[in-house]
Amino acid sequence: MIERAEERPRDLLVSGHVNVDRFLRVADFPGPDRTVPVIGQSAVLGGTATNLARVATRLGVSTGLVARVGSDFPESFRRTLARERIDVRGLETVTGQLTPTCYIVEDARSHQRTLIDQGPMGDARRGKLPGAWIREYPWLHIATGDPEFALALSARSAANGLRIAVDPAQEIFYRWDAPRFRQVLSFAEILFGNRAEIARAIRLAGGGGLPGLLERVPMIVRTEGVRGATAFTRAGTVHVPARRARTVRTLVGGGDAFRGGFYCAWFHGTPLRGCLEAGTRAAARWIERGP
Repeated sequence: MIERAEERPRDLLVSGHVNVDRFLRVADFPGPDRTVPVIGQSAVLGGTATNLARVATRLGVSTGLVARVGSDFPESFRRTLARERIDVRGLETVTGQLTPTCYIVEDARSHQRTLIDQGPMGDARRGKLPGAWIREYPWLHIATGDPEFALALSARSAANGLRIAVDPAQEIFYRWDAPRFRQVLSFAEILFGNRAEIARAIRLAGGGGLPGLLERVPMIVRTEGVRGATAFTRAGTVHVPARRARTVRTLVGGGDAFRGGFYCAWFHGTPLRGCLEAGTRAAARWIERGP
């Protein structure tokens, strides 16, 4: 017997990247065939799933991860996840492969250029799906990752009574095709994305603008940077302004933080406007302070 969502002991299972994020800071990006000096560098625990889970957990959401890392995944990062009480039963270590790594070059204006080595997230079709413990969760958030794995996980989750949100981020431009995207939307109750990503989602879904996309998914949450965030539903539209960050430490992960804040309010039964406002507050704090 599948428990009702409110009877389950946990809140949110997040499938996506758990990365090593390597930052290189420069004054200006080099032009073609030119070199510029690096003025700072760091390596931090990152990734779409990690960032969302960490923010949500700090705000009181009981969160777990589904991801693949390499055998070189830093032990200090594992300790961080354990200390923050994030459920890592779905974190698979793939022997002989390197952990997914983002190389992020930031200039003095906080603009970024990003490269990613997908590691074992590049082809996760043979990735390990969660076992019976998946029933502890009422919601699954599908972030970045192999579309075939995302579809298999969505089917497994739906069969076990989980509700599903889809959030392919930048990978919607180069990993998802129309048939697979329409299929994953058939499982979804919420679609997250920024303006460009939602525009791409509309095209993959077959056009028809936002009304056409709403025929496939009941709610669309669109982040809009300095303009705030908007939720589109079949009952109407809700918009909130951005919460301005007092300083800018990093923009990388701000969208993930928005989602963590959104879910905190969502699991407290807050009306949709309040969920969007909670997301903008969480994003502003992340931009000011970082991970």
